[in-house]
Amino acid sequence: MAKLNGASALPAEAQNFLAAYKKLLGEMPEADATEAAINLMYKVYYKEMGGLGTPPDVRPRQKRNRSPTNVTAFRRPPPKSAPFGSGMKLGSGQKPQLPVALIFACLIVVYVGIRYFWR
Repeated sequence: MAKLNGASALPAEAQNFLAAYKKLLGEMPEADATEAAINLMYKVYYKEMGGLGTPPDVRPRQKRNRSPTNVTAFRRPPPKSAPFGSGMKLGSGQKPQLPVALIFACLIVVYVGIRYFWR
């Protein structure tokens, strides 16, 4: 909101946090100012929710290792062998062509039959 110049639409408390953030920006780099502003908001929120004393420290999340150890590499399954008696020669890598030829022959028979009976 602050970078879009929409701070006037924020509630008064948020505008106070934004002013504190801008003050911190003048004193330290942006990353440190952002972290300090978040800690400030956390402390105020902790007290508003009834927390007593100092709020507990919130540790930043540790970066995860990018290469997890529980993932296995993909391996292509071995090719399936043709069942015995399928009509193929052993050792040939071709698929049987009979079903395609049979379908083509049936289509020709149907076409000729339609042409013959339509006359």
